[in-house]
Amino acid sequence: MARVLVVDDSKLMRHILRQFLEGGGHEVTEWAEVSATEVAGRLAADAPDLLITDYQMPGCNGLTLARLARRARPDLPIIVVTALRDPAVLEALQKQEVNRVLHKPLSEQDLLAAVQPLL
Repeated sequence: MARVLVVDDSKLMRHILRQFLEGGGHEVTEWAEVSATEVAGRLAADAPDLLITDYQMPGCNGLTLARLARRARPDLPIIVVTALRDPAVLEALQKQEVNRVLHKPLSEQDLLAAVQPLL
């Protein structure tokens, strides 16, 4: 069992990800939104084994969150979930050393298959 942090401004998406992850035996903590100044402190407090974040969020998008998470926890595996297929966005995410990018809609099997090798 891993501690997974899910960050998404959509309550529905957080619920879906929680259900998928808990079905796979993982413990889930959710953040609805986070400001850039809060990331390091909250990561330290929640101590996740894996971060899963949406890309498009107000305030602190997934790219910014990944960048800040890497500074605070260089070893933290990161998955970004997005509906975007823009090559520039995908390239920017890869430059931030995001471990995986998953495209919406996604299935429970897709998510758990992406999570397992990162833990």
